[in-house]
Amino acid sequence: MSNLAAVPMKLPSNQFDHFYKGGYRIGKLRKGPGGPMRPEEWIGSTTTRFGEQVNGLSKLADGKLLKDVINAAPATWLGEKHLAKFGNSIEILVKLLDPDQRLPVHYHPDQKFAAEKLHMNHGKTEAWIILDAPAGARVGLGFKKQMDKKSIAALVEAHDSNGLLDSLVFIEVKAGDAIFVPAGVAHAIEAGIFVLELQEPTDLSILLEWDGFAVDGDKDGHLNLGYESALDALRLSPLTSSESDQVVSRFESSASKSHAIFKSIADSFFRADYLTGDDKKVEAGFGIFLCLSGNGELSFENSGKIAVEVGDAVVIPYAAGAFTVSNCAGILSRPPAA
Repeated sequence: MSNLAAVPMKLPSNQFDHFYKGGYRIGKLRKGPGGPMRPEEWIGSTTTRFGEQVNGLSKLADGKLLKDVINAAPATWLGEKHLAKFGNSIEILVKLLDPDQRLPVHYHPDQKFAAEKLHMNHGKTEAWIILDAPAGARVGLGFKKQMDKKSIAALVEAHDSNGLLDSLVFIEVKAGDAIFVPAGVAHAIEAGIFVLELQEPTDLSILLEWDGFAVDGDKDGHLNLGYESALDALRLSPLTSSESDQVVSRFESSASKSHAIFKSIADSFFRADYLTGDDKKVEAGFGIFLCLSGNGELSFENSGKIAVEVGDAVVIPYAAGAFTVSNCAGILSRPPAA
């Protein structure tokens, strides 16, 4: 495959069935199929669903898998510095989440646990960028007090959803908020919150409850490890005050200048910038741009221009060079700096 293949491209919708309800806003934004049981889109994904071979992978407009295209010319897509540090992995998974019901209380293993128990290179630290939320909407993030494994196991075995929800710290959120979620921290998202999520490139989730959801947690809720082992990946202590200060940030859609969305706690996992169309030059590198307002264009040093409108998602290769955004605004998701 020639270097000419590594050019910015608009990505087709990549919604698929899940165990919770939602997806209509994704369908409207991304011209995809919508709901009622497709509450996630994986944008520019080179990651598969847990235990599957293809489901989850993003296709380009010509039907080729993005993963295959990148693997055929990794230096042009990712850059030599990225390859030297991370190999062919794009290091991120970008999603849209559109839940019509509350997400169950769950958590994700960190890199150490994933390596030891699942023989994988990544855990699942993630972050939620709130695109829309009903008034008073909340997310649960971490325990209110120190917990112990035995007590959590009892709540899981008893299917005690109320007990699990009561154990969490809830934070009210609105459009523009961003919440960083460290691996191991129990969390939940209330219904109606529309999220752009960045995370490590895995599909590793452990459920603490599942009643009312289209999933059998006893069978599929613990990554085939069993809860005795899976609960060892759960952080039992609350977030510290310094962590609490770091995990919450904002982007301002009314701002005239482009700006970073997350605080430094996210730097080793992923980066996100709100690009306002102020013609600020963005350095060359792999990224995924989601247009949220306007009707404009991205102008690349090495690849010319590409017109974008609301809902367009563009995968950007390193070889395209530095670029600017004009007459539109959106979020650029990127891997950690190499």
